[in-house]
Amino acid sequence: MLRCPNCNSHDLGKVGTNQLYCWQCYVEMTTENNRISSVYQVEEDGSLTSLNDLFFEEDSQTVYLD
Repeated sequence: MLRCPNCNSHDLGKVGTNQLYCWQCYVEMTTENNRISSVYQVEEDGSLTSLNDLFFEEDSQTVYLD
């Protein structure tokens, strides 16, 4: 079962092809090859702010899905 890398919740929804949304912490994720490739915070105006620097190390740019 998939978990949010930010809050560890299972409350995820699919919002597009290769895109997931966490209903608990309002984070949107982009997936590639069953791995999270980007993480964004959804702002009140609907814009996205990248959180990649918080979730990815410089050497490894992937977070694997459970």
